[in-house]
Amino acid sequence: MCVGVPAKVLHIEGFSALVDVMGSQMNVGIIFVPEVKIGDYVIVHAGQAMSIIDEQYAQESLEEWRKLVDARSDGSLNT
Repeated sequence: MCVGVPAKVLHIEGFSALVDVMGSQMNVGIIFVPEVKIGDYVIVHAGQAMSIIDEQYAQESLEEWRKLVDARSDGSLNT
């Protein structure tokens, strides 16, 4: 199973973009989404932006990711 994380595009340079994922910034490839613009949300998997998503979906997905992170942090999610 593959998991993609929503990220907001902050800066674009060539075929890469600086994105924000839950407060962490990283550079990702954007070759699969050449039409992406600053401010767009993308799904990131394995260092690549795979698709552009709408902001509402991104926010809903990020909320679910935060719940998982919080559950893991407080010990309620066993590994």
